[in-house]
Amino acid sequence: MTIRIDEETLRRARIRALEEGTSVNAVVSEFLTHWATADEASAQRRLVELANRTAVDAHYEDRDWTRDDLYEERTRWPRS
Repeated sequence: MTIRIDEETLRRARIRALEEGTSVNAVVSEFLTHWATADEASAQRRLVELANRTAVDAHYEDRDWTRDDLYEERTRWPRS
């Protein structure tokens, strides 16, 4: 099988795979295996696992900013 990936993406993927102690081939293989065999329940479980791994412990009741504050701040940033 041949997959076309731009050089920069492949370079970054190789670096990340090395950092995680795996290979790009292993990551692609795992993804394709899961993707090809996943049913809705396993996809939901995987989504929950991903959400749990990346969840940030946010305490919204302690915040002192509003949505309007965020949008007002964003409009001051220079656009590129």
